[in-house]
Amino acid sequence: MRDLCFQENANGILLFIKLTPHAHCDEIIGTMQGGDGPVLSAKVRAIADKGKANKALITLMSKWLGIAKSNINLKSGSKSRLKTLAITGDSDELALMLGEKLAN
Repeated sequence: MRDLCFQENANGILLFIKLTPHAHCDEIIGTMQGGDGPVLSAKVRAIADKGKANKALITLMSKWLGIAKSNINLKSGSKSRLKTLAITGDSDELALMLGEKLAN
């Protein structure tokens, strides 16, 4: 069980997300309790068809965190609402940035 919605690793962080596709707007809701621990709840307007919602999630996370889309990859959950994103970069900086974003 995790205490945070992300986990630091050698290449950056793994971010655990619950995605709701086909929403009225693209937005980050905040953290919520998932089955294995906290997850970041997000909504996108795109439908869950042929990876459209996954691409929209990467775009949303890129804008929200202010990092390049090329630094964000879908590690698992391509056909699930529960997803893991691998975000490359300095893990300490990314963890600090996420902590600040989630505190607001």
